[in-house]
Amino acid sequence: QVQLVESGGGLVQAGGSLRLSCAASGYIFRTFPMGWFRQAPGKEREFVARINWNGDNIYYVDSVKGRFTISKDNGKNTVYLQMNDLKPEDTAVFYCNVNIGGRDYWGQGTQVTVSS
Repeated sequence: QVQLVESGGGLVQAGGSLRLSCAASGYIFRTFPMGWFRQAPGKEREFVARINWNGDNIYYVDSVKGRFTISKDNGKNTVYLQMNDLKPEDTAVFYCNVNIGGRDYWGQGTQVTVSS
């Protein structure tokens, strides 16, 4: 079965960096685009970044452009989110996502907390 496992979250001061990882299994990783989403307390889950199967099409929400970088390693079945210059408003649970055959799959999430 499809499984996504996020890691790399934590507590960081404003201006700091974190690198999130999402290890995928149960499907042919290299053939599907991957995405990162986040959900802040009391808010709806929102799109953060997306990368297509080979990495040559990448999209970001405007609020993270220039600070976050999404990448994937097809050899390791892993997608990453490098987050630099973190801001308190980035505090959220971050989830990775894959859509296979019209069905969304999500990991359990990893908490990112940015202190001011």
